[in-house]
Amino acid sequence: MSDNRIGRVRVISIEEEMKRSYLDYAMSVIVQRALPDVRDGLKPVQRRILYGMHEMGLRPNAKYRKSAGIVGEVLKSYHPHGDSAVYDALVRMVQPFTMRYPLIDGQGNFGSVDGDSAAAMRYTEARLAPIAEELLADIDKQTVDFVPNYDDSTREPSVLPARLPNLLVNGASGIAVGMATNIPPHNLGEVVDALVYLIDHPEATVEELVEHLPGPDFPTGGIILGREGILAAYATGRGRIVVRARAHIEETARGRMSIIVTELPYQVNKAALIEKIADLVKNGRLEGIHDLRDESDRDGMRVVIELKRDAQPRAVLNNLFKHTQLQTTFGVNMLALVDGTQPRVLTLKRMLQLYLEHRQIVVRRRTEYELRQAERRAHVLEGLKIALDHLDAVISTIRNARSADDARQQLMSRFGLTEVQATAILDMQLRRLAALERQKIEDEYRELLERIAELRALLADPVKILAVIRQELLELKERYADSRRTQIQEVSGELSDEDLVPKVDVLVTLTARGYVKRSTNGHYRIQHRGGRGVNGMAVKDEDYVQHIVLASTHDSLLFFTNRGRVFQLPVYEVPDAGRNARGMPIVNFLNLQPGEEVTTLLPVHDFDNATFLFFCTRQGRVKRVRLEEFSNVRSSGLIAMSLDAGDELAWVRPTSGSDDIILVTAQGQAIRFAESEVRPMGRQAGGVIGIRLEEGDSVVAAEVVRPGADLLLVSRAGYGKRTALDEFRTQGRGGSGVIAMKVTPRTGHVAAATVAREEDTAVLVSRRGRLILIPVRQIPKQGRSTQGVSLMRLQEGDEIASIAVGLLSETLSTDGAEAKSSLGNGLESA
Repeated sequence: MSDNRIGRVRVISIEEEMKRSYLDYAMSVIVQRALPDVRDGLKPVQRRILYGMHEMGLRPNAKYRKSAGIVGEVLKSYHPHGDSAVYDALVRMVQPFTMRYPLIDGQGNFGSVDGDSAAAMRYTEARLAPIAEELLADIDKQTVDFVPNYDDSTREPSVLPARLPNLLVNGASGIAVGMATNIPPHNLGEVVDALVYLIDHPEATVEELVEHLPGPDFPTGGIILGREGILAAYATGRGRIVVRARAHIEETARGRMSIIVTELPYQVNKAALIEKIADLVKNGRLEGIHDLRDESDRDGMRVVIELKRDAQPRAVLNNLFKHTQLQTTFGVNMLALVDGTQPRVLTLKRMLQLYLEHRQIVVRRRTEYELRQAERRAHVLEGLKIALDHLDAVISTIRNARSADDARQQLMSRFGLTEVQATAILDMQLRRLAALERQKIEDEYRELLERIAELRALLADPVKILAVIRQELLELKERYADSRRTQIQEVSGELSDEDLVPKVDVLVTLTARGYVKRSTNGHYRIQHRGGRGVNGMAVKDEDYVQHIVLASTHDSLLFFTNRGRVFQLPVYEVPDAGRNARGMPIVNFLNLQPGEEVTTLLPVHDFDNATFLFFCTRQGRVKRVRLEEFSNVRSSGLIAMSLDAGDELAWVRPTSGSDDIILVTAQGQAIRFAESEVRPMGRQAGGVIGIRLEEGDSVVAAEVVRPGADLLLVSRAGYGKRTALDEFRTQGRGGSGVIAMKVTPRTGHVAAATVAREEDTAVLVSRRGRLILIPVRQIPKQGRSTQGVSLMRLQEGDEIASIAVGLLSETLSTDGAEAKSSLGNGLESA
């Protein structure tokens, strides 16, 4: 028998063979499947899909084509793998919740944020999105290299020209062998700004680039907590970014509080999230949740988490952030292929530089192509010009020639033409002999010479090439950029928000049911006493405006509650709303307990230059505390005053340390005493007796006496007056006081009182939200035992809820004196 059947036998090391084969496999996965190219930000399958659709003519203005046809074309010509790999990649490029700027325009079911899979490819249709044209722009101008496809039957681009900085704009994720990439998407306008800045400042640092590209911008929105992870990712290529859902708290029609989720962290499955929350509630790991439902529709996302009546909304929301994907971590790993073959972890600056280097090559190759085309055309036009200048001789030569080849040869030898020029003359139409047509040739030739000079100058100067790239980027931004979706929230102490907020005077209002808002005082105008007022806020049934203070947007607001606790919030964080808006529930900002209510709002401009806060409860207990003890109030609040059972903290006023205090009761009694009679105490002290009350009586006002000012009193039925403070003699604290206003069934009990000057303006607010602004000088000045005059006509069942004057808008000063009104033009629609 012949030994040829045995074949050739090689002795190999199994260890070396396994090593070599595995490395080949690993490099194939890395280069040909899992990692994006830093130049166009695309994986091979994505690039092949886009180029295949381009070759199929599926432009943004073309008709949609079945996805199955697109997948088949890509499989046939470019990507010899499974159809599911191609279709899955196509689907991802359609999904607006996956890509910040989708590259394919799909028609049909392409999945959802709930994790629903796309319909079968035979049911869906697609075409290129307009922004995808920017990736393919100039591909027909020899701007990129083409390589043979898998079976050498056609050619495909090794990379796209990529006028769009796609890698940063749309991000990328992929798992290779021994490495993985996870690049977050960004806002196109911000990426362009960073690229332009880098072109103008090649030595720019990461810190300087971050001023233009502050962080990722996820398609699903959300909130990024802090900038440390962003800076680490941009400086080293790796970092951890904490992303939180956007949620707020609303009150339902049934009086319950609900957490409303309107945006989720990137790549969070909404349906799985809801199922997870339900499981945690069922297992007892999440408390305080009564109901859970998804009210999302075509207008946007809305997940409603209805709470139990005794639940603390902020505490429940914090637990949701801790135990569910309402807060996630995005691990940034900016790994991409450099030069098409080398995987590298890249910093932000290096990534931008590599993109610009790619664009420089593309623009140079495009310019060289256009120059060749222009020179070729100019060469033809030069021949046509020679023919037109010797028209009779050219025509005679052609007429006498035996054949076209003979005519070409005679033209070349007689007139010194090239073969290309001679062919162009033979192909010239007779209409080109007309005078106007001859002029067009002259004009075209002149324009071509100018264009050639421009292209040669561009090729000779790299700075001009960068200028072209810069201009194209700015045009890209103008055409496609949109506003940022993901908010970056500072969590460190380096708050700079105040610097971005204009300093204006505002009215801050809070209703009895806890709705807070701020509005500029320009929404209102002054009225005369006795008017009906205007709507100061849209309130729900049984709700009314309880507090109104005047402050600057740069002030801090101290919120003192009936339970003796204090919270702190910048005024600019209070939601800005119009005159008739209801505002937002205060529990969105303060961690209030069930049944806890805000009783005093105090604007503070400077904690360092004021001295004391004077406290008074409904039962007449008072105390003094240094203001500096409230300069740093944690988000969970601080104890401001210990209270007896059944008592409530109702007033907190700034004082200088040497002021007089006046307390007024509902039955019309008042007492004036020096604040020095109350020694300074700690925050948790319970205070001392300020006024002794008759049975059934309670304190309705506690104010600081100002020299030359009056005591302004208003009854529940809208009667009011001014009484000179000099009529109230100073006495020791703890007495029963003297009469301050005559209380009758017609006037009702005293609703509120405050200290006012003639130049001040008073704001009266009723429980139904009616609001009137009256100059204090229009309110008559009367003795202590009078009942006053009608200041505001009230509807049946309505009554006065509160009063404020310019005094409440003062920022705390060293001596606590001389308040300045910031009411502006008052309170009726201008």
